[in-house]
Amino acid sequence: MKNTRYILILALLALVVQLKAQENFYDFTVKDIKGADYPLSQLKGKKVLVVNTASKCGLTPQYEDLEKLYRDYKEDGFVIIGFPSNDFMGQEPLSNSEIATFCTEEFDLTFPMMEKISVKGDEIHPLYSWLTSKEENGLEDSKVAWNFQKYMIDSSGDLIGHVSPRKKPDNDEIISFITGEKQ
Repeated sequence: MKNTRYILILALLALVVQLKAQENFYDFTVKDIKGADYPLSQLKGKKVLVVNTASKCGLTPQYEDLEKLYRDYKEDGFVIIGFPSNDFMGQEPLSNSEIATFCTEEFDLTFPMMEKISVKGDEIHPLYSWLTSKEENGLEDSKVAWNFQKYMIDSSGDLIGHVSPRKKPDNDEIISFITGEKQ
């Protein structure tokens, strides 16, 4: 009888882990750069590139490449979402309103920017916890290595992989993800 209870408890725990792994991108609501709710469910049917950003980083010029990518493919059901983060050597010291101004004035960004969050550590945002944990996303464990790491979400809301910060937004892996064609 004791063994049966343990087996039942283990089976229930396995079911909970499996259900948690099936949670998807669309289940999250985040805050945009102005503090308004931004339900990710509004992106159903689109391919999404999630990028943690910073204004004082050597990779900050990637904003320009990201914007070009967004403008080139947004009519094809593609969107980029930027998440400013100050997790790497204090390279995003600006407030949300300052980030919005910086992105508009310096790069004429039109893709959605969200509020500044933590993408690692004890204060990690729940979305980034999902993006980086195989237990939660069902695909892979990863660590956000630096600013401008890119996570690819398919049109069903599932994580399909990530691209290192040093790879430019217009690399073959991301273009193949967007177009569905091998480069």
